Amino acid sequence: MRMLALAAFAGLLAACATAGPTPYQPSDTARYGFQEQNIEDNRVRITFRGNSLTDRETVETYLLYRAAEVTLQNGKDYFVVSNRDTEEHSRLQGDAFGRSRYGFSYYGYRPYRGWSRFYDPFFDEPSYREVTRYEAIAEIAMFNGVKPANDANAFNAREVQANLQGRVTRPPAQ
Repeated sequence: MRMLALAAFAGLLAACATAGPTPYQPSDTARYGFQEQNIEDNRVRITFRGNSLTDRETVETYLLYRAAEVTLQNGKDYFVVSNRDTEEHSRLQGDAFGRSRYGFSYYGYRPYRGWSRFYDPFFDEPSYREVTRYEAIAEIAMFNGVKPANDANAFNAREVQANLQGRVTRPPAQ
């Protein structure tokens, strides 16, 4: 029995150690990451969803990097962002059971009362924290040729890719 408990605890620690910000990956392999939808031959809607450990700047950086990648994959030289937004999704996450100062909670079933907390003078009230996720969405149009110099929404795909490459974290190889 001790070995089973020890193995479960080790698995829990390993799972916690690997949790981190969303890596640059397609969202079809995970809940978070990028996905795109073709709108026309040269227009694409791109979305990047980050988990609660991924900050807003990273989500927006990965979106721009994906736009550059999609542009180059389609044989184009530059893209124009026609519509862009970053949504913030916040919620309260609580420890519904509260915490004992000694690291475990006291709950049990009592007749006529159901599941309830046992009296414990060392028991703290439940704690809550705000959890925020970001989702960036952009519609881009892709073109060949030289990027228009006077358009602030136009990006040279090769330059974007070269400049952001060092800030992109990919998932570990499996």
